[in-house]
Amino acid sequence: MPYLIDGHNLIPKVGLRLDSLDDELELIAILQEFCRLERRQAEVYFDGAPSPHAGTRKLGAVTAHFSPVGSSADDAIRNRLRKLQKAAKNWTVVTSDRQVQSDARSARAEVISSDEFAKMIRKAMDSLQASKGERTVSKQELEEWMKMFSGKETSD
Repeated sequence: MPYLIDGHNLIPKVGLRLDSLDDELELIAILQEFCRLERRQAEVYFDGAPSPHAGTRKLGAVTAHFSPVGSSADDAIRNRLRKLQKAAKNWTVVTSDRQVQSDARSARAEVISSDEFAKMIRKAMDSLQASKGERTVSKQELEEWMKMFSGKETSD
């Protein structure tokens, strides 16, 4: 199920700062990795983009929509749900805005809060780190291996 994401709601939930110049690009990079790991598609919406930066950009599995100054990401998400019509039920809306959540439910879309989605991202990234990193060994396990390789019998 693909995602429709309110980007500025999600930015602080994933540990980024809204006052950073590159906050949107940093979030997009995180979403690209998440979508790659989860094999999902996402559309992320940002509001308040100056006119030369407004528009849509496709970046791998993530499509970023930058609404121009004067229009909101909330309205853009609502418009997208209207265009999806009955297919909206196949999408998940990620937002902490209660009105957008209500509108998404009315369109029969799934809804996840930005907090919950940030937890999903962390879990996916943690599992990636765990699969990349070395497995940790408990102290007891280490002692058993040391005894085995030193030729001493274990007491078990």
